[in-house]
Amino acid sequence: MSNLNQNFDLADYEEFINNEIFAGKPLADYVAEVQRIYCSDTRPWIIGYSGGKDSSAVITLVYLALLGLKPEDRKKHVFLVCSDTLVETPVVVDLILESMQLIEKGARRDGLPITQHAVTPKTSETFWVNLLGKGYPAPSRSFRWCTERMKINPVSEFIKEKVSQFEEVVVLLGARSSESASRAQVIAKHKIDGTRLARHTTLANAFIYTPIDTWDTEDVWKLLRGAFRYAGLDIEEWENPWGGSNRQLWTLYMHSSGQGECPLVIDESTPSCGNSRFGCWTCTVVTKDRAMESLIQNGEDWMLPLLKFRDVLANTSDPNQKDVFRNYKRRTGKVTYQYAKEGADVHETRKHVPGPYWLKYRKIWLQELLELERDINQGGHTIKLISEPELHIIRQQWLRDPNEPDWKDELPEIYRRVYGFDLDWVIDDQSRFDAYDATLLNEVSSIYDVEPEMVMKLIELEISMEGLGRRQGIFEKISTILKQDWGSLEVIEQHNTALQKRHERDIHTDTILRLENDLKMISEQIVEVEKTKSSRHEDLVQ
Repeated sequence: MSNLNQNFDLADYEEFINNEIFAGKPLADYVAEVQRIYCSDTRPWIIGYSGGKDSSAVITLVYLALLGLKPEDRKKHVFLVCSDTLVETPVVVDLILESMQLIEKGARRDGLPITQHAVTPKTSETFWVNLLGKGYPAPSRSFRWCTERMKINPVSEFIKEKVSQFEEVVVLLGARSSESASRAQVIAKHKIDGTRLARHTTLANAFIYTPIDTWDTEDVWKLLRGAFRYAGLDIEEWENPWGGSNRQLWTLYMHSSGQGECPLVIDESTPSCGNSRFGCWTCTVVTKDRAMESLIQNGEDWMLPLLKFRDVLANTSDPNQKDVFRNYKRRTGKVTYQYAKEGADVHETRKHVPGPYWLKYRKIWLQELLELERDINQGGHTIKLISEPELHIIRQQWLRDPNEPDWKDELPEIYRRVYGFDLDWVIDDQSRFDAYDATLLNEVSSIYDVEPEMVMKLIELEISMEGLGRRQGIFEKISTILKQDWGSLEVIEQHNTALQKRHERDIHTDTILRLENDLKMISEQIVEVEKTKSSRHEDLVQ
């Protein structure tokens, strides 16, 4: 460890690095490996940073390794990247963003080529746009739609951007075999012989490096506690090389669950610790958010309304509640069923699959969310639960909902009720309908016994084609609307049952006709065979 940086004295770490054992080897061996791989090529590094203990250990190891290099050897860039879903647990996301800024500040001071970058999901793919706008049900183990859209995709886009810029990149992860056997197996499967790198499972020209994959939890915390026990300094400081403190991180882990251990989730292979985990405050994949509960019990009681709101969303996944909160039709406009074989007699059962949340509940939840945001900020905290761009997209999705078009355009009114003023709402010249039109259409539709939503979609289609010289595909689009399931679930099921019976009757009739034709053909063939046999017999007799 020569050529120590004058702005940060590595002398305090020298004894620690050379003598402290991690997974059977001194820390100096791991530092040397990081330096060797860093200097072996020109591919920039991307460190996946979740703010948890493992990714914190990786950036600490890399930081120490770069400090030990000569300035002229620190040629390639290190991008520190975190994925902010925009619904992260407030206390945790504040710690992550603050830590990244401190790391970048320290790197700038110490002459290290490290910069921090927070990536977020596209506005069209955020949690609230999907749940409140499209009506997606709260995420569950069987339908975990959030992870890819909100975590994996933003990081993947960042990696792709750097690949296009530098041709190849190396992604550093805090994956450890003892923490996630499944992820360790995936990485091992794509390992490149003779190197410490593996190919990325989905992204071309991206390679994976897991510098602490053999460490256990004790090793991780040993590094994060640092060398100050050797330097005779106060161990409670928990200071790291860039000047920040890991004490708050330790406190969060201790408060996250009864066992004091819970990783921050950055992808689907990251393990959780029972029913407790850091991540999104809206997460309904777990039955109870024990991490949030523990944080509240340990002084963050201002987050209690958030936990209660999360519990309301989680309750909608109760099998007994699904039919209450969710439309019986899917966003395709069709009623859908799942079929399964049961029992020794292979009896087929049919289970109704509900669709998106009813629009009325989405409106209620949006107002409650805005009220939460208003009240928390008035209470002295600074928080943004939903952004203005998200509100604009949600409004457009409500106006053009495939099952329940919101001709009343209630979102601006909801916002006005909560905040007392209007945002700069976009005026859609193409949509010329309002609450009066919706009420009138409901009255007329009841007289003629047609579904108002179907008429709404037909009128919207007509308006969308207005002024076009060629109305290509208009009949197909009309047909698509008319073929959707309209009416109550009972009416739709009666209609579908009648169609099924008619279909079965037609199949039965077709089968009988086909059998009759087959019998007729066989009879004709028998007659022909008999004629041939008779003719041959006559020839033999003669």
